[in-house]
Amino acid sequence: MRTLKELTRPNVWALKPYSSARDEYSGVEASVFLDANENPYNTPNNRYPDPLQRELKALIAPLKGVKEENIFLGNGSDEAIDLVFRAFCRPGVDNVVAIDPTYGMYQVCAEVNDVEYRKMLLDVYYQFKASSLLSAIDENTKAIFVCSPNNPTGNSLCRKEIESLLKRFDGLVIVDEAYIDFSSSESLLKDLDKYPNLIVLQTFSKAWGCAAIRLGMAFASPEIIAIFNKIKYPYNVNRLTQEEAIKVLQHPETIKGWVNTLLEERARVMEEFVKLPCCVRVFPTDANFFLAKVYEATQIYNYLVSEGIIVRNRTNVALCNDCLRITIGTKEENEALLEALKKVEVE
Repeated sequence: MRTLKELTRPNVWALKPYSSARDEYSGVEASVFLDANENPYNTPNNRYPDPLQRELKALIAPLKGVKEENIFLGNGSDEAIDLVFRAFCRPGVDNVVAIDPTYGMYQVCAEVNDVEYRKMLLDVYYQFKASSLLSAIDENTKAIFVCSPNNPTGNSLCRKEIESLLKRFDGLVIVDEAYIDFSSSESLLKDLDKYPNLIVLQTFSKAWGCAAIRLGMAFASPEIIAIFNKIKYPYNVNRLTQEEAIKVLQHPETIKGWVNTLLEERARVMEEFVKLPCCVRVFPTDANFFLAKVYEATQIYNYLVSEGIIVRNRTNVALCNDCLRITIGTKEENEALLEALKKVEVE
């Protein structure tokens, strides 16, 4: 691996971060706050939140089997994705490599930051070879993005190939595990110490049922986390988000119950979906959704919209022609979908 200094943009490495009022007295018990130009009324919303989310990280660390200094919390996983580009990729010079198809925000963030985005097509099984991704790199490649379980395909990527990337690539490897709670595959979190170039992304939006609070997690070496904290906005995770996350973390058994129910429904819905006249194929999945190839995906999508049922039309995505992505909902929602699709006539 190149040194972190070699990977980091020179201006970021030299940057003196903004020091917020709440940073400067860290570790001191205080009761009178006259430092941050806050309104003294309307407690508790009048006070700025903890910029490093210490209480929340203290709960996440044992749950994930990592140290608090290995955790970055942001406004959704998208913030951490964007920070990779802002911290490590020189606009107009550096590039990143990613599998295709995959989560669209990697490319959006690359384009926003004026960083070349190199796509490498998955095979017919929606898998990749490390050698294929590595063939696309050059001396200005700073990062490789893989999503496992992948979106929109739903399948987990081959762990051996991911590990091969981590061993052979001298830049950063970002593994997005947004759907890992629905998979039987093991998270790469336990390998953070083994691979200093590894960044693992997870989220509260999926299994934890908290998409509305916009809380994403990035796990990496303390040195990479320090770079993220250096350039993030001072109060990037608001107090209400932190408090709601703390609440849900008190009830992990509830989350496990939701996951088990969704996995049972996933199996049932996929089994029923295969029987539909409009279904061509249902692809294997390790997520809370599945990808299905159907006859005339756009026509079926529009029909479902007219019935008040919204799925995701992925027909214009690479390797996903005439495919719909179906999220697993409640049993009632799933039944509404299946019943609507039973009425579709195939010529």
